Amino acid sequence: MTTPSDDAARPVPVRVVLPADPVLGQPEQEVVARLWRRRQTETGWVYLVGLPSYRDLEGGGVEAAEYRVWVRAPEHVRPVDGVDYDQVPTEPLPPAPPTSVVREVLGERQPSGWVLAKVRKGRGPARGVLHAPHCEEAPEGAPLLDVQRALDVAENPGTQLCTLCGCAQELTPLLSGFDHITGS
Repeated sequence: MTTPSDDAARPVPVRVVLPADPVLGQPEQEVVARLWRRRQTETGWVYLVGLPSYRDLEGGGVEAAEYRVWVRAPEHVRPVDGVDYDQVPTEPLPPAPPTSVVREVLGERQPSGWVLAKVRKGRGPARGVLHAPHCEEAPEGAPLLDVQRALDVAENPGTQLCTLCGCAQELTPLLSGFDHITGS
């Protein structure tokens, strides 16, 4: 239980719907309480209301008090006609960062394409290794090859496909068909 002096905000009146009590045979009841704050949660809005109550004093007396509790809105609260609720401290959910289902499943996207690391310069047949752009062995600043260009380069007998970054696993089925996977 709290007293009104526990909070610096000025509460406003609100109707709180109390649940029915089948044991006593009482229907739902509405009481006027004080609305202290509103908070949006993952499952909806909740309101901090101060219900009128009493508390015992040490000397045996009784004094008016307030019992604060969070209740679901709109199920358990109703506005009071003519009351302005714009000044009630309100905590909306922070906006969720935009995420796509694809990103959640696959993780962060890597640049699509491949890069060629030239192994030997000068005369003779070109030699090189194809890598995914994020491979540790990939040369920095190398141009990104699309799938068709990467396949053209991979068909060169002097070109190897990197097995560390998955380039070989991705391009081999495209180069030799899928027969080696299915066994036919």
